[in-house]
Amino acid sequence: MKRCWVWEAAVLMLGGLLGAASAQDFQKTYSLNAGARVSVKNVSGDITVTGYQGRDVLVAAFKEGPDRNLVQVEDQSTSEGIALSVRYPQGSRCDASVRFELRVPSGLELNYDSLSNASGNISIESVKGTVRAKTASGNVTVSEAEGTIDASSASGDVTARGIAGSVNARTASGDVRVELVRPLGGSAMKFSSASGDVTVKAPANLDAEVEMATASGALKTDFPLSVEDRNLGAGKKATGRLGSGAGQIKISTASGNVNLIR
Repeated sequence: MKRCWVWEAAVLMLGGLLGAASAQDFQKTYSLNAGARVSVKNVSGDITVTGYQGRDVLVAAFKEGPDRNLVQVEDQSTSEGIALSVRYPQGSRCDASVRFELRVPSGLELNYDSLSNASGNISIESVKGTVRAKTASGNVTVSEAEGTIDASSASGDVTARGIAGSVNARTASGDVRVELVRPLGGSAMKFSSASGDVTVKAPANLDAEVEMATASGALKTDFPLSVEDRNLGAGKKATGRLGSGAGQIKISTASGNVNLIR
């Protein structure tokens, strides 16, 4: 959480007068068409998106921490889609966070083009469409999704399971775990970690050009790839064409194990 130190007496007085109103949680319902944009740009706090059998997008944001009165949820949504962000007081640090919870129609294809925070976890389940989720400090989890997924963390694990479509997943410090149940034919997918293990589970009929590499760690594959154990501690590498090689898969880590399993 960020710690707010607001020294100006006028600001303190205003905060006292408006505290009850500004501390209220945010709740709103949106009606969207297929292809509409959903953007949530948070600073500190988790973001959860869950598909359900309904028609509207239900958004709830909960302010938490001693300085929650000073934090505002800004809604710049239009008929084109949802655009939410969080505003902290300028020139101050706040011991406050905002937790976003979204319920979305599971069968409605949407463009989740910006789900982000600086500190917190991001969890997305049972959605359809394009997903771009990133956090600077936290875990990113996408499950039972259909579409194009791009998930990243600077410090944390990235998990994508039960995915029908295309996935790119990366982290600077943490593990990457991906389960492809129905890969998008002809797509290019990359899974990487600077420090951590990378494991990809794919169907037996995987159709792609595959490259696997680890600078320091073990390499495992259940697929017929050519494995090269490089000399002088330079790590391991595996390459090969599966099926017609229509797609492309790259799996790599600088320090950790790489796995491509069925």
